[in-house]
Amino acid sequence: MTSLENKLKEAIWIAKTLYDRDKATGSSANLSFLHEGNIYITGTGTCFGTLTEDDFSVLSRDGEHISGIKPSKEFPLHKTYYDKSSSIQAVIHTHSFYSTLWSCLKHRNEKDIIPSYTPYLKMKLGTVGLVPYGKPGSKELFDFFEERINDSDGYILQNHGPVVGDKDLMSAFYVLEELEESARIAWELRNEDANLIE
Repeated sequence: MTSLENKLKEAIWIAKTLYDRDKATGSSANLSFLHEGNIYITGTGTCFGTLTEDDFSVLSRDGEHISGIKPSKEFPLHKTYYDKSSSIQAVIHTHSFYSTLWSCLKHRNEKDIIPSYTPYLKMKLGTVGLVPYGKPGSKELFDFFEERINDSDGYILQNHGPVVGDKDLMSAFYVLEELEESARIAWELRNEDANLIE
């Protein structure tokens, strides 16, 4: 099992990398991971660009605060993902530009909204569902997410941003990067399908 120290170092590296690549801004993003049955999640108001080990909150699987600072208000999104499958060991949520942009459009199939222009998103993640809009941190949003959690493999919150989970932090990071790149390609080619229709 990977040590807590290593997981924290990895989480901090991932956060800084996402911030430096403009995939996270201000204090809007959050990430978490499981360790020895507890959930370690970035605290409310923390910035991915300056994250330290003191910026994590520790909660039980039931959401009881154990130690550390106040957790992100979007903790219920992470909890719902962990409850979905024991294979999910890390969750990342950002407001990355192209995924958020893509979430603002209308989609025929809300269980899989990203076109398969390249094979890599399906290979790394699978389907990407759209979660209806609810105010960030609201019960309405958490209820919508819970309703859709079994419909897809990854998710984009409408007018908000992506939420992905995987077997460990680095895998979740790779998935998030692939999702954002796929959303960018989809945005650039958004009129292509219409142009091909005779």
